[in-house]
Amino acid sequence: MTYSPAYTIVPTYECFNRCSYCNFRADGAAPMLELEAADERFQRLRALGDGAPIEILILSGEVHPESPRRPQWFQRIHDLCQLALERGFLPHTNAGPLHPHEMAALKQVNVSMGLMLEQVTPRLLDTVHRHSPSKVPAKRLAQLDLAGELQIPFTTGLLLGLGETSDDRRDTLEAIAQCHDRWGHIQEVILQPHSPGQQQAERGTAFDLDSLPEMVATARRILPEAIAIQIPPNLVDFNPGAPGRVDVLLACLEAGARDLGGLGPRDEVNPDYDHPTPERLAAIVRPQGWQLAPRLPVYPQFLAGLDAPLATAIAATHPPHRTVH
Repeated sequence: MTYSPAYTIVPTYECFNRCSYCNFRADGAAPMLELEAADERFQRLRALGDGAPIEILILSGEVHPESPRRPQWFQRIHDLCQLALERGFLPHTNAGPLHPHEMAALKQVNVSMGLMLEQVTPRLLDTVHRHSPSKVPAKRLAQLDLAGELQIPFTTGLLLGLGETSDDRRDTLEAIAQCHDRWGHIQEVILQPHSPGQQQAERGTAFDLDSLPEMVATARRILPEAIAIQIPPNLVDFNPGAPGRVDVLLACLEAGARDLGGLGPRDEVNPDYDHPTPERLAAIVRPQGWQLAPRLPVYPQFLAGLDAPLATAIAATHPPHRTVH
């Protein structure tokens, strides 16, 4: 069972979407993160030595595709990725749907990229996505295909509990499987249960965690075996002082989940839900026969396809295989 030692950098919390469940975007957001400020963070992370993260997740709010600010926004994302590489980290960018030339440029400075498909049913455009132009399912499916054409190792996933049906979830999984069958580029699929936070516009209801193992089993039946299934452990009720649902986490592993995603100081998408430490997770799963091992943000089967500069960066940062005790 794997996880990615990660740290998240946010160029901007500003976003032209207004998803009713969002706990990330901010109105009147501060100016974009300056490279000097990001470099200070990278230097502090490097000083952690063996405890430093491997992955730098560049997670950004979205700028309208036709906005005059978009070139500046994109350049800042590109420069942050380049800086992370220069400081010895491996970037993974998730910044919403991108133009083909933007994706091609980011391929040169990212070992992998991602975009949550969420759900393919268009009905959500009348509810939680009614003010979210980039959440049109066809646009997001096109982004998955574009990543495949460019042969970018890619992460996608489902957001569960938005008002979709079980058939909708299966349709979304089948769409991901078909995309991977065309291009062979999807490395993992996240099954993210909706977990209400304090900042969202509409509270909504939390996804029923008791049904998450069954969702994992369904995904394992539909998705190609090469695609890993990821469960965010902080969303399985691992907040400080909460009892936790160890039973759900272990049942998800038994059902076929094999990855716990990026673990770092803060979940920017779900700031009300702290990540458990790798040591805590290892102690929970070890009695059941599981070992927790760190991984790179690019899966092994995609290493040979990376451009030479990225392969060189990985050779310089690849950790020895180890388990967390």
